[in-house]
Amino acid sequence: MDAEVGVDDCPFAVDRQLANCHNAFVLDVDLVKALANDKRLLILEWLRDPERHFPPQRDGDLVRDGVCSLFIAQKLGVSQPTCGEHLKVLAQAGLLRGKKIKQWVFYQRDEDRISEAKELLSGEW
Repeated sequence: MDAEVGVDDCPFAVDRQLANCHNAFVLDVDLVKALANDKRLLILEWLRDPERHFPPQRDGDLVRDGVCSLFIAQKLGVSQPTCGEHLKVLAQAGLLRGKKIKQWVFYQRDEDRISEAKELLSGEW
């Protein structure tokens, strides 16, 4: 006689429950990925005080509009595509906001999201 196997009897049921669990102990993967790279941490540090770390721009105010991705790539010492990937990862995590002016994209920190991330990472887990 074959017994009927229910969902709760499945050895993977617990894995599915854990994968669907969303609580304070689940870290944001995009955030952890963004913070797991020295170059991205440097970008965040520089953008904290853009007037100190970057030259004046022809288009866009360093503080109000952000820093042109070209300046970030030059300071970082990487190609524009490589810098673009770093900026994309930071933006996906919500740590940076991009603003297009003419053909350029200017980046600045999202201080609210950074505060939220600091709180999340300093909590007990």
